[in-house]
Amino acid sequence: DKKKTREETIDYIKCMTLDKNVDPNVYSFLTPDNLEAINKYIEAPMTATTFYNEKNERRSRDTITSELIYYWMIASNIPFECQKWHLNRLLTLIKVCQLKTTPPKKMSSSEILRRNAELNAARRRKLHSKG
Repeated sequence: DKKKTREETIDYIKCMTLDKNVDPNVYSFLTPDNLEAINKYIEAPMTATTFYNEKNERRSRDTITSELIYYWMIASNIPFECQKWHLNRLLTLIKVCQLKTTPPKKMSSSEILRRNAELNAARRRKLHSKG
């Protein structure tokens, strides 16, 4: 979550470059606007999928490596062609596969009521209704 240095950003861009015959000097001509546009692309979700966030959802402290991502792809039967996708899109697909293969967690009555109240409040705000 920390801000990357110019050098770190350019190294990342080099890794993302599909054509491996790029003159290394090309990267030195990237302007701050170019780097900002590239960073916005990297951070974009690239999907319309949204997830309902569980309040008690436990975050893993594991470092996510390429090997771990490949494991998730194999475990979810995701074809290796997807490795070229935008990373956020690939991670979203992996999460969807994991959610679809995991039995749903039973919600307590109070959790259902709270979630429904949140959904209703959001709809009222969106539709400008008191309803």
